[in-house]
Amino acid sequence: MIFWPFETVEMATIVEREMSTGGSSRAGSSDGLMLSGDQNIVDVEFKLLYTVSDPKAFLFNLARPEDTLRQVAESAMREVVGRRPAQDIFRDNREAIAAEVQTIIQSGMDAFPAGIAINQVSIEDAAPPREVADAFDEVQRAEQDEDRFVEEANQYANQKLGQARGEGARLREEASAYKDRVVNEATGEAGRFLSVYEEYAKAPEVTRSRLYLETLEKVLGGSDKVIIEQDGNGAGVVPYLPLPEVRKNAGGNN
Repeated sequence: MIFWPFETVEMATIVEREMSTGGSSRAGSSDGLMLSGDQNIVDVEFKLLYTVSDPKAFLFNLARPEDTLRQVAESAMREVVGRRPAQDIFRDNREAIAAEVQTIIQSGMDAFPAGIAINQVSIEDAAPPREVADAFDEVQRAEQDEDRFVEEANQYANQKLGQARGEGARLREEASAYKDRVVNEATGEAGRFLSVYEEYAKAPEVTRSRLYLETLEKVLGGSDKVIIEQDGNGAGVVPYLPLPEVRKNAGGNN
């Protein structure tokens, strides 16, 4: 129904709409092919959810607002992808990329203005082109092998470092024990020497004789020789020397 004096009526629905773009491998075009920041070609398929926020602007400011939205969205995605490495688009940082693209699209549509509110941008798929997919997979496998080798090397280094630290701790403990033993022995020897010196200071002659006899006992302790006086009658045998044969005979006589 047309109300006079209006000749035509145009209506814009304000329900949420959906737009998909990119995905050249599936669509058979090159719209989804983009160059990443590390000079890799990626095929990106993404989706927009938007609503008409201003029906007047949506209907009369642009001739084909949805076509304009598609072009702005593709341009924004190419801009963001071109600043980032391919790995971010494939796995690592899709959500951040989608949020940045949404901001750029909204800013571009507001500049017209187009009366469109962007509710969400989601990256549905991102992959290398079919022509280079096998080579790209080889590169990915090589990078994974590199990460694995680096991890194994780090584990080996940590193992050897732990062993070296343990060996170092053991050597330090042994050195400390050896030092304590040597110090204790030296302290004991010094104490013994001081005690001997004290006795020597009290009775020099007696101490000198005792030291002399103790030294002879150590030197001749394993000897079988018998020391007698020069006249040869055996009456001057020193009784404090170890005389095995004399003792043996003395034992037999008893």
